Amino acid sequence: MTRVPLRPLARVLDARAQGRNPLHIERENLRLRHEQMRDAARRRAEWRLLFLAALFFMGYALIAARMGLLAMTPPEEPARYQAEQIAAYRSDIVDRNGRLLATNLVTSALYAEMRHMVDGARAARELARIFPDMDEARLAARLTDPNRRFVWLRARLSPEQSQAVHDIGEPGLLFGRREMRLYPNGRLAAHVLGGASYGQQGVTAAEIIGTAGIEHRLDERLRDPARADTPLQLSLDLSVQAVAAEVLEGGMRMLSARAGSAIIMDAYSGEIVTMLSLPDFDPNNRPPPPTEGDPTDSPIFNHALQGVYELGSVMKAFPVAQALELGLVRPETMVDTRSPMRVSRFTINDFRPLGPQATVTDVFVRSSNIGSARLAQMIGPERQREFLDRFGFLDIAEIELTENTRARPMFPDRWRELSSMTIAYGHGLSTSPVHLAAAYAALVNGGRKVTPTLLRRPDAMPGERLISERTSAIMRRMMRETVTRGTASMAEVEGFAVGGKTGTADKPNPRGGYYRDRVIASFAGAFPIHEPRFVIVVTLDEPSETSGSEVRRTAGWTVVPVTAEIVRRTAPLLGLRPSSPAEIERGLALR
Repeated sequence: MTRVPLRPLARVLDARAQGRNPLHIERENLRLRHEQMRDAARRRAEWRLLFLAALFFMGYALIAARMGLLAMTPPEEPARYQAEQIAAYRSDIVDRNGRLLATNLVTSALYAEMRHMVDGARAARELARIFPDMDEARLAARLTDPNRRFVWLRARLSPEQSQAVHDIGEPGLLFGRREMRLYPNGRLAAHVLGGASYGQQGVTAAEIIGTAGIEHRLDERLRDPARADTPLQLSLDLSVQAVAAEVLEGGMRMLSARAGSAIIMDAYSGEIVTMLSLPDFDPNNRPPPPTEGDPTDSPIFNHALQGVYELGSVMKAFPVAQALELGLVRPETMVDTRSPMRVSRFTINDFRPLGPQATVTDVFVRSSNIGSARLAQMIGPERQREFLDRFGFLDIAEIELTENTRARPMFPDRWRELSSMTIAYGHGLSTSPVHLAAAYAALVNGGRKVTPTLLRRPDAMPGERLISERTSAIMRRMMRETVTRGTASMAEVEGFAVGGKTGTADKPNPRGGYYRDRVIASFAGAFPIHEPRFVIVVTLDEPSETSGSEVRRTAGWTVVPVTAEIVRRTAPLLGLRPSSPAEIERGLALR
């Protein structure tokens, strides 16, 4: 732009000659100069705005193009840090009354970072004092190794251990916050809960996974973030479990039994109120599985579920019930019980012979092997097998424990007449106490099939009908007579009418045959038997009663008194009121 003088001399002289004010010329030139400057500034501003508008347009166009590209591509899980991928949450487990059985507890992990370590040898010495299982020499070598940057020391610490490590004052020892699984009741319900351990681990987080029991079987449900705040409610009653455990443990100690189990189950819903297996363990410190020897010696072996045994005379209830259901006999029908009974080259004897004949009721109440075998002959092998199959004896137990897959019943491939006869009195078919409890529930509850469960299910629907209500009523009366005048007389509990059946089965010898001085003693029944609410099954492995002049191993002398004490102490906890003899008799009357 050419700069024009504000007061051109020629124009000033001309203005003076004409008598005009030369200042007007300066003002006019100044105005023109300002207008030129304004126009130039406006043009610069317009170009800048145009440039910025183009820049913003290009930016928004790029964003829109990127969004469109993302919309057209398949969805992907966004990448995250490993620590964020470790899910430590896990639902609590409570009993049927909401009392805590398992929960997560915030704790600390211990690790070392070499860049902060001041005195590794001293740290190793102090840590070995706090944790006796640590080897001081090996630990010192790791904490003083110049090639190491990180050393993992402990997955979890107690509050006391954390404080002791903190008091060492070593800046290289660091804590990582994490959660651990806690079982506040210790050994109580250990085989049901099973246990948990760490899976994927990081410095500040660790994945908790179930390793056995219901923790493993329902691991996916317990780790579901959508239900992390909803406890898993079991059917167990913590108070009943504690009392039954105390009684069973005392009975095992008194009878020098090798192991024992106890189950109390709702006779209609199949809810298991108590499941015990002794010896047991603390799930907070679950022992490792055995690598040698007899696995049944391990405390983690669940005798109530994995204990697949020949259970003896408790099985006599089923040929009796089937023969009644088929109309082959009535309770007063006479059965040939002459002893011994010879089948081919085999001989069947009774522990206490009943004479040449006995009623079906006496065959059951006084536990006749020969009478049960005669009933099996009437029924036939095919019908017997089908009947026991419907009761669930030939399949694995449907229950929410991982161990159920390793508790498969054992029975002959070819179900011949001899097999049918021995199975009728409890030999030749190996099954578990859980199977037995579910089957006895159907015998006493009116004939409906029951599926055992460890989950709280008050609205469980009745299962298929297995026997008629009348057959069930007859079986309840026979079970009661077994207590009042039969082999289970020590099961009587005043006010709480117990009914059931005893069983004493010789233990098989791994080398062949059976031991003469080792038995599995069992009792299976219900209470109160006139209005059955609960089924109870108790077993003792190798019990012996030595108060008399000779050693007694039969169930009537061993497992029956233990069962009676369990019923006596748990019935009030289960909300049962005592009944009078007249009420019991009216409830057992056949209509």
